[in-house]
Amino acid sequence: MARTVHCVLLGKDAEGLDYAPYPGPLGQRIYENVSKEAWQRWLSHQTMLINEYRLTPIEPEARRFLEAEMEKFFFTGGAERPKEYVPPTR
Repeated sequence: MARTVHCVLLGKDAEGLDYAPYPGPLGQRIYENVSKEAWQRWLSHQTMLINEYRLTPIEPEARRFLEAEMEKFFFTGGAERPKEYVPPTR
């Protein structure tokens, strides 16, 4: 049976992650409070940030930036798209 969490992003009970997706206390907090669906939303948002800001995730400064954005995305509601971002047309 799948693990259920009360997802902080979705505001409802949903299927939880199988493991902590990020190291350290932030990863554990995400594991305990974020659903699989919300994590997928973060991955899409993170990809957009990496592309728009031309980040190299292996660089410490980029990792710190992404970690801060992850914290905002899930726990403080302050994550936003870059001003220059134009969603792709389909």
